[in-house]
Amino acid sequence: MKHISIVTPCYNEEPNVEELYRQVRAQFDRLSDRYTYEHIFIDNASTDGTVDVLRRLAAEDKNVKIIVNAMNFGHIRSPFYGLCQATGDAVMLMVADLQDPPELIPQFLELWEQGHRVVVGVKNKSKENPVVYALRTAFYKVIKAVSETRQVENFTGFGLYDQTFIQLLRSIDDPYPYMRGLVAEYGGDLGEVFYTQPRRMAGHTHNNFYTLYDMAMLGFVNHSKVPLRLASFIGFVCGILSLFVALAYFVYKLCNWDNFDAGIAPLVIGLFFFGSIQLFFLGIVGEYVGSILTQVRRRPLVIEKERINF
Repeated sequence: MKHISIVTPCYNEEPNVEELYRQVRAQFDRLSDRYTYEHIFIDNASTDGTVDVLRRLAAEDKNVKIIVNAMNFGHIRSPFYGLCQATGDAVMLMVADLQDPPELIPQFLELWEQGHRVVVGVKNKSKENPVVYALRTAFYKVIKAVSETRQVENFTGFGLYDQTFIQLLRSIDDPYPYMRGLVAEYGGDLGEVFYTQPRRMAGHTHNNFYTLYDMAMLGFVNHSKVPLRLASFIGFVCGILSLFVALAYFVYKLCNWDNFDAGIAPLVIGLFFFGSIQLFFLGIVGEYVGSILTQVRRRPLVIEKERINF
């Protein structure tokens, strides 16, 4: 029988992890004639009772395996590290808040058995905040438009990955990997499972503006040079416009020498306008420089505190 690894990153998900475990186990109980499984929880140094719940589950069920990080290594590095620890013939990444529905597991496995090395979950509808969903959708469209490689819209990482693809991920020496981009770029012929994303079962999301911005900038920096080139294009266009405006003011002043007084307002507005453009693109350049700094330091993805049932 084939062995399947379920990887669940978690941080302060005490109300959700046990229910997720039960739902995943129920799916594999139905598939027990074809598959064995393990459920790997990688905890990002939770401050609530998440680890205590996981310890109890691991004591009751040897299929539950736990990695506890020494500290919070963020929402990008920890899930990637968890995937790289899985040894199943196929590996599924599934979040702890039940927004990745466990009942879709048989569909993912079916497409995998048909020959797809990677099967991605694509949410074509969502029960989350409609404003947030609209902003996410807009981001996916923008990154797809400017990216130099293929991108999958409305794909959050929820998917099934063949062990050959996991081996590829292990070989990528990137201390801050953009998982969604790697899947789109190297996943080959992707299988797709469309679903409606439910609301969180309990608790509240740990994503905030900074984490969403971090993910967005990581996508741009890893897969597009367009923002850098925009700086040159916009600078050139603004320079030409400034020249035309200056000539127009000069001619108008010559024609109305005694009546035309430009005043200080256009000067102040122009300074603020060009200053804001400069600061914006300095920030863009800073994102690329920060990415280079992250790469050259080559720090580990995570540092483990302990493992259970491995």
